[in-house]
This record gives sequence, structure tokens and C-alpha cells, in this order.
Amino acid sequence: MFIDQAKISVQAGNGGNGCVSFRREKFVPHGGPNGGDGGNGGNIIFQVDTNLHTLLDFRYRTQFKAPRGEHGRGSNQFGKNGEDVVIRVPPGTMLRDLDSGEVIADLIEPDQRKIIAKGGRGGRGNARFVSSTNQAPRQCEAGKKGDFRNLQLELKLIADVGLVGPPNVGKSTLLSKLSSAKPKIDNYPFTTLSPNLGVVAYGDHQSFILADIPGLIEGAHQGKGLGIQFLNHILRTRLLVLMIDCQSNDYKHDYQMLQCELNSFSDEMARKPKIIAFTKIDICPDLPRSLKFDDDPKLPTCYISSATGKGLDSLIRLITENLSQIQENQIVYRR
Repeated sequence: MFIDQAKISVQAGNGGNGCVSFRREKFVPHGGPNGGDGGNGGNIIFQVDTNLHTLLDFRYRTQFKAPRGEHGRGSNQFGKNGEDVVIRVPPGTMLRDLDSGEVIADLIEPDQRKIIAKGGRGGRGNARFVSSTNQAPRQCEAGKKGDFRNLQLELKLIADVGLVGPPNVGKSTLLSKLSSAKPKIDNYPFTTLSPNLGVVAYGDHQSFILADIPGLIEGAHQGKGLGIQFLNHILRTRLLVLMIDCQSNDYKHDYQMLQCELNSFSDEMARKPKIIAFTKIDICPDLPRSLKFDDDPKLPTCYISSATGKGLDSLIRLITENLSQIQENQIVYRR
């Protein structure tokens, strides 16, 4: 089961209390203070685990609490620090504070770690309060409370290329042909109900990651047909392939609908480079090869059939050329 959102609460450990204690040894009846400090509470840490691909675990466990630090003891013995609690999440997980709405972390890199809730500091024992005017202090500090947070976890897939199109346009079939991914395929709309990823190999030991998201319908950017949830998964892609069924009665309407949903969703999505792919051309052999859209007549276009394999090499070539160009532009921009 693919789960891409979850709500959890995390509680870091409280700090241990400091201790009030005095040396009481043979021949030292009035020894000085020797109360130790309390230990620090455990932190709540999130860490990226590349073996995870969903937030399913958080459906069954929604509360996490780190242990508190031990209290200080006599003989200047410090309390032990509470152990950190490490919560593992898939790459692409964004953490948002539910109370403030602030994005706390965007965890992308393998093994990336971030402290989300810091444990409370341990209190000081009375040995810390000795001064020239107070040789036998009877005061100590209580440990500080650990941070508490309500969190929204959102998983956004990390892929190079996103396949976008209306339902039943052939996105999953294309993914299965270009990669070893095995998405569910059938001849009815909304066969795909969750995103799928596949690695496409090309050239000499080169590859890119392809993401197939469920079909988009009009109003997707407003949440219709779970559109917002699906569109979130292609926010991180560098290139989009807009897929249009050659059997459509109105190619321009399909294209304009996709562009409208992408542009309305976010400015970032509107700026992404795009390729047009007309699908199922084995069914429409007479489809003209000079179709252009008034919105962008220079948009790269190809004609493919996942069933026969026709045009797939051209599509891969277009994708790799555009990805190379995007990478070059990013390098120039960084300089």
C-alpha cells in the first residue's frame, strides 16, 4: 500500500534533575556539596532510509517519545543522557509543523539526518552553585522539558522525469516498457491509483528515474480526483512528458487541460521543461506528424506506441537530450 501523507506527534525527552548532596565520609563530617547534574533528554531525529518508499509505517504508529535523562546523584555522579530516537523515512519526505505550518525539513539525500525535537537540558546539581559567599548551597535545578511537536509528513517522489496525462493514456504501459517496473495495467480509467517509479537505462551505464502518476482530470489543481496529492509527486522532477492519446477527439483540449492544471498548481510546475508524446499510434497510423500547439509550437514532440515499441527510442533520445541541457544550464547558473 502506498501512503504519502501522515500525521504524527513527537516528544523529546526531559532533562534529569540535578542533585543536592554533601560529602559525608569518615573524618569529613562537614564535606562540601557533591550533587551531580542531571542527564540531557533524548532527541527525536529523522533519518533518510533509501530502502523505504512509503509512509505506511506511520499509519500504525503515530506517537514517538524519547526517554528522559537520568537524575544526578551524590559523589558528583552525572545522570545518564536519554537515548535519541531515530525515525527513518523515505527520501523525499518533507516535515511540516502542524501548529505553525512551517516547513521544518526537506529530507532528500541518502542517510540525511536532522534533529526535529531537541531533548531538554539536564539540571545542575548543588555542586555547581558553590561560591565564596555560599559554601554549602542547598539548591539545584530541575531538568528542562524536551520539545514537543505535531508533524505533517509529506512524501514527494524524487525522479528525473514525470509522465503526465489524462486517465488511460498509457503512462503505466510506457513505464513498464522502458523500465523493469511492474505497475498495474488495465484498459479502464484510473487503473493507477498511486505513483510508480522506474529506472530507465540508456547509453553506456547511464540512466534516469521515471515517475508515473495517476491520470489528471480537469480541476486536478483544486484537488479533484486527488489531483493535488498526485501533482505533489512531480514537483521534484526536472522534465515532464505530457502524454496525449491519439484516439482523443480533441488533442488541443487535452493539451490545454494538462497545461492549465500544471500552471494553476504552481509557478514552479509551469516553468518545468516539457515534451509532448502522442501515444497508441499503432491504432492511429494516419495521425499527422506535424501537429503543433499554438501555445508553444516549438515544444519537442514524438509519436510512440508502447505496444509495438515504435518511437520509444526517439522518446528516450528526446528525454536524455533535454536532461543534458537542463543539467548544463544548472551548472552555468551555479557559476
